[in-house]
Amino acid sequence: MDDQTIDHATDPAAGAVDIDALRHAHPGHWRRACAIRALTLDAVAAAKSGHTGMPLGMADVATVLFEKHMTYDAARPDWPDRDRFVLSTGHGSMLLYAFLYLTGYPEMTIEQIRNFRQLGSITAGHPEYGHAPGIEVTTGPLGQGLANSVGMAIAEEHQRARFGRKIVDHYTYVLAGDGCLMEGVSHEAIALAGRQKLSKLIVMWDNNGITIDGEVSLADDTDQPMRFRAAGWEVIEIDGHDPDAIDAALTQAKRSDRPTMIACRTHIALGTSAQDTAKGHGAVTDPKVVEATKQAYGWEAAPFHIPDDLKAEWEEIGSKGAAARVEWETRLGEMGAGKRADFERALKGEAPRKLSATIKALKRQMSESAPSMATRKSSEAVLEVINPIMPETIGGSADLTGSNNTLTEGLGIFTPENRKGRYVYYGIREHGMAAAMNGMALHGGVRPYGGTFFCFTDYARPAIRLSALMGIPVTYVMTHDSIGLGEDGPTHQPIEHLAMCRATPNLNVIRPCDTIETAEAWELALTAERTPSILSLTRQNISTLRTEHTNKNLVAQGAYVLAEAEGKRMVILLATGSEVEIAMMARDQLQADGIGTRVVSMPCWELFEAQDERYRKRVLPAGPVRVGVEAGARLGWDRWLTGERGRREKAAFIGLDHFGASAPYDSLYDHYGINAEGVAKAARDLL
Repeated sequence: MDDQTIDHATDPAAGAVDIDALRHAHPGHWRRACAIRALTLDAVAAAKSGHTGMPLGMADVATVLFEKHMTYDAARPDWPDRDRFVLSTGHGSMLLYAFLYLTGYPEMTIEQIRNFRQLGSITAGHPEYGHAPGIEVTTGPLGQGLANSVGMAIAEEHQRARFGRKIVDHYTYVLAGDGCLMEGVSHEAIALAGRQKLSKLIVMWDNNGITIDGEVSLADDTDQPMRFRAAGWEVIEIDGHDPDAIDAALTQAKRSDRPTMIACRTHIALGTSAQDTAKGHGAVTDPKVVEATKQAYGWEAAPFHIPDDLKAEWEEIGSKGAAARVEWETRLGEMGAGKRADFERALKGEAPRKLSATIKALKRQMSESAPSMATRKSSEAVLEVINPIMPETIGGSADLTGSNNTLTEGLGIFTPENRKGRYVYYGIREHGMAAAMNGMALHGGVRPYGGTFFCFTDYARPAIRLSALMGIPVTYVMTHDSIGLGEDGPTHQPIEHLAMCRATPNLNVIRPCDTIETAEAWELALTAERTPSILSLTRQNISTLRTEHTNKNLVAQGAYVLAEAEGKRMVILLATGSEVEIAMMARDQLQADGIGTRVVSMPCWELFEAQDERYRKRVLPAGPVRVGVEAGARLGWDRWLTGERGRREKAAFIGLDHFGASAPYDSLYDHYGINAEGVAKAARDLL
């Protein structure tokens, strides 16, 4: 369908707007939209904090969307086939909270609105996923919600192809602002969405021309509609205060075979004295300004009060989707038992029963064959047995498929021509990939994983942080995890990245030492409920160290005794990943000198920290000297070396406090003294 411009009823670009004309042109619509505006004014004024401008400016767009286009049931916010609404401009959170209250979402009470931005309320300054039903995603960092929505749309397309249109057929609507479109992640997101022709993704741009510093033109002259068109989107430009134009644009967007951006020309802080200024972006709290604005709107109700008839109108809007939801439940009940069970299991995020047995069988095989293998290759071996039994996995890579080993046979490629494909070529878009995976996980029914080099967590980190903040089980496959990648040199060699990731709350950073630990790491990642995982994997081959099979998942303990001391225990060597093999070789040297040495593999600090004191004490008892070994920064290691019953004068660390160099990996390890001789010497020096 051709792009077009729907004629404006007013001329926002000229800076003039006739509030009285808007009020009388569509009085019913105006009153409903002003319910959002009034609640925003009251909540921000009461909190003396917040962002008034966007909800006042976009209330018309939101009202038409919620009333005439979105399919949802306020009484059943978790209905799987509901349309998704993503408020990418999270600072305008009162627009979302007002909608949830007005339409009757049970948990969003008027008391929660009164307690906007207060301790313990579900109405946080920016929407927080998990605080209340109807909040689909945590937004605030601009551009993230827009990028998340791409993943939501991918998940919808894939599930529709897998389970059929009768079970999965919904839209993802996004409200984005100038800031969302300026952030770099927006370029990655819209390019990916355009290439994938995600036709059920509709973005409404709050085109008000204002940022915190002033007019957008201070910093940006980008022709945003042209940018979206260039990325393969349909673009419609409208007056964002004309409900007829808004309705027509959304109707057209839903017929498109491409993703659609609706450029809504609006007035920020509509009707206030701060309208169309940078001041209007933030909190409008002056009682006189609030009162004058309400008078301009024709709003006479008391603060935090919605007239009964108006609340009833909104609640009727919120219940319109109930009939569609009941019809959907009937169709779900008519599905074959097996397919329905698979659909419901995936939505719940439950792993198939076969997963545990499959992992155990692979562990036994690898323990017996004891291959020398890079853990990135080990990860591929695990995925080769997991992907066939977990049809909900969707893999991908940021243009490093052959290096990350994330594509296995039979997955198929996700394209506009093959929505059943389970592998996404993200291109060189680490940030966009990570954010899209968040969106997939939030949508539900799929288990996303994606790969890049560990060093490029720098590019993906904002989305990784939000995975952890939201508590969603996304799996990040981060390969080439140390100076062990060799000749690519310091630009690609992660030094500080393990410490950076470990500093992030609610993120399991797992650095396996061999194929066995890699299999266990994948089992944990794919059964996690509220925690994302980073798998930090080697480029270089390393030996299989776990040659005695056990059904128990030892990585789940975070750290464990891999090799016990022979004779009196005098030394404990602690290591992760490829350096565990070095610790084992150092142990051989020390034991040959009669120095009893225990080796502790520590694949996941977070899981070890979660163990009880008794277990941690068994693994790290007081007395022996301790040497930590990891080809990265020391930051964080003292928790295990000098804490947990350790002593500073009896502890050492073998690692790096500087960037690496370009050379074959074995030369680098010897050059920096990260080898068995260096570890054994450090232990002897402490005795």
